[in-house]
Amino acid sequence: MNPEQLIKEKQGTIVDVRSRGEFMGGNAIGSINIPLQEIHQRIDELKSLQSPLVLCCASGNRSGMAKQMLSQQGIECCNAGSWLEVNFFQSQTL
Repeated sequence: MNPEQLIKEKQGTIVDVRSRGEFMGGNAIGSINIPLQEIHQRIDELKSLQSPLVLCCASGNRSGMAKQMLSQQGIECCNAGSWLEVNFFQSQTL
């Protein structure tokens, strides 16, 4: 699964796993915020989102952890790295 292609083709749902404060400071257009520490409690919500889930954070570390957790739950997802990269890929589709 190629995150860049998914973003450019507007497929799936962009999920930002940073804290609420970080998310409020800036985020990718159309992304939703589900902090990494809330993933287990919000698994049903995540399963209901349009897949694949395109995960992002500040650097790719937390979204990588989220990908492992969600993949173990059978959720189709990929790690897109930094939300700034997601923003960049989105800008190429406009």
